[in-house]
Amino acid sequence: MKRDLYIDFAKGLATLSIIFIHTAFWSGQFYIPAEVRVFSLVFDVALFYALSGITSGSNIEKTLYRLLKLQITYMIFVTFLFFLDYFFKTFGLNFFSLEWLQNFYSTFGSKYTINNISTVPQWENLGNWYLHQYTNADTFPVVMGSFWYLKVYFILTVFGVLILKFFPKHIHWFIALCVVLTLLFNIFPEMYPNGQVGYVAFYLAVFLVGNRMKGKKISGKMIPVLYGCVAAALIWMFWYYGSEIFYKINRNKFPPKIPYIIWTLFSLVTLFVFYNRLKISSESFVTYIGKNAIFFYFAQGISSSLVYFLVVPLKEKIFWWLLMILIYIINIILAFGISIILKKIDRFGWNILEIIRKKTAIE
Repeated sequence: MKRDLYIDFAKGLATLSIIFIHTAFWSGQFYIPAEVRVFSLVFDVALFYALSGITSGSNIEKTLYRLLKLQITYMIFVTFLFFLDYFFKTFGLNFFSLEWLQNFYSTFGSKYTINNISTVPQWENLGNWYLHQYTNADTFPVVMGSFWYLKVYFILTVFGVLILKFFPKHIHWFIALCVVLTLLFNIFPEMYPNGQVGYVAFYLAVFLVGNRMKGKKISGKMIPVLYGCVAAALIWMFWYYGSEIFYKINRNKFPPKIPYIIWTLFSLVTLFVFYNRLKISSESFVTYIGKNAIFFYFAQGISSSLVYFLVVPLKEKIFWWLLMILIYIINIILAFGISIILKKIDRFGWNILEIIRKKTAIE
């Protein structure tokens, strides 16, 4: 079956958008106006869940195998990250001083100031990362700050494939159930559960809607209606919550609440409008990013941490918009280079596991 380059293209654009979001909301907190940071959320992580729904099927074995491969790739990455973080701290303590390291980490802001740095590996952190408890990686704080997406992806993909397999004729009912639960959690905030329930309720609906769109094309007559509904929802949001809600969109993202959900509708409608309408016929830099989205997602956490060390000395010397463009471009270049390294590390990790498998296999 021929690969749909539109999916790769959309994933690539979504990944570039995530890099911009993390450029704006992490190091960008020092110099980018709040209005620009909020607008960066227009094309956000919901797109990945919708695209995952489009590309998912009802084959449980295939889906679980894909998730297992992703889990192993993730574990290889966080193992590399763990030792990179540990060796950097050991290097800093042995060749410089605790004060030098503390000054280094203060670049990320007071939230990430470290009082005690041990030369003993904190193995419990690696174990927590394996089990998707994202305790901070001190040297690269953006990495774990962006990994909440991965845990939700694992959960809703399992639920999604079970629904697609055993309830193929009732998917609309499950979409409706997710929508009702999301509305209940928002209408009665005291009912909003801790943990992943709120995330999965909304993003599972996005995933299932994406699956229902597979192979379909939105008619031209429906396009103005859909965008009209999005505009009406935005107008209602500002009328009901007041204009100050604009500056609180990110606060309503974790977990997703009504203002943030409305904010994502434009990007989701746009994704589905261009699906099976915009034809991507050739490979490009964007489709390459889409094909390697997971490695770029890992890499941008590292690169978005590194650009802090350019932002802090330059933020008072360059116009904010010029610095933002410069840092964003540098972030993409860094993420591209790091993703290539991570792919090689991933291949090396899989080769080691294959050697272990052969050595321990029962003849």
